[in-house]
Amino acid sequence: MKKTFFIAAACAVSLWAVQPALAEEIAPYGTAKTHLHEYPFIDAVFDVNYEDPKDLNILHAFVKNTAKPLRGHMVVVTHGPELRAFAKENYIKYQGIMDKLAALAEAGVDFRMCNNALTAAGYEPQDMHGFVTVVPAGFPEIAYLQSRGYTYINPIPLSPRNVRYLERPELKKD
Repeated sequence: MKKTFFIAAACAVSLWAVQPALAEEIAPYGTAKTHLHEYPFIDAVFDVNYEDPKDLNILHAFVKNTAKPLRGHMVVVTHGPELRAFAKENYIKYQGIMDKLAALAEAGVDFRMCNNALTAAGYEPQDMHGFVTVVPAGFPEIAYLQSRGYTYINPIPLSPRNVRYLERPELKKD
């Protein structure tokens, strides 16, 4: 019994002694610094061209999380297949995300849609929800806004939510 206790204690002490070396091995660059500063007022334009309208949910989060710290004017320019979600005829199918985006519009975010893309998709401006403004063309609208001082943002629809658990599923709290 004493021998087993001694062996267990010796293992614990050797693990404790190795711990700093192990930490250095898996973190050779140290620990990240934190600099949670405020941003000046910045106007931004989001370039949106998504294959899947469901990705507009991620856009919603991007715009919301960008608008708050930047405090400037936010403009979303949509010119891809996602525009079908803005069509009144598809409201029932996309009601959840349209309600979220309409709330952003109510809070001051401008939603602009490319007329060229709209026409190519088979729609007319009157087919779209009232919080959308149809503009002549998407890319020129983005260029125009950039010329007026807007910062360009290309929100690729990839969410970081829960990616840690892809590598370390045992850490996920259910």
